[in-house]
Amino acid sequence: MELVVSLAVGVMAAAGVWLLLRPRTFQVLIGLALLSYAVNLFIFSVGSLSVGREPIVRAGSPADLAHYTDPLPQSLVLTAIVIGFATSALFLVVLMALRGLAGGDHVDGLEEEP
Repeated sequence: MELVVSLAVGVMAAAGVWLLLRPRTFQVLIGLALLSYAVNLFIFSVGSLSVGREPIVRAGSPADLAHYTDPLPQSLVLTAIVIGFATSALFLVVLMALRGLAGGDHVDGLEEEP
């Protein structure tokens, strides 16, 4: 399970960084979203990856990560998802306004000559 999650975080982070370096603003927006999803998945996995476990400590079991999943990273990721959605929506509105004003969506404002 840990190997699959770590590979998913690595692939999403690499794809996000690659898209951040692209010349079009929409690709930059998708890259930011992928990078934030990778960070969210990493933070989520820090709280221990337990399948079929209780999210809180049950009576009679010791209070360690072998017996429960930490709820703090889950709440942090939920907050980060909401903030990331609002930021992406704002960036999309600014992107559409920039495309209308500048006539293109290149990051540096210059169109490539074919």
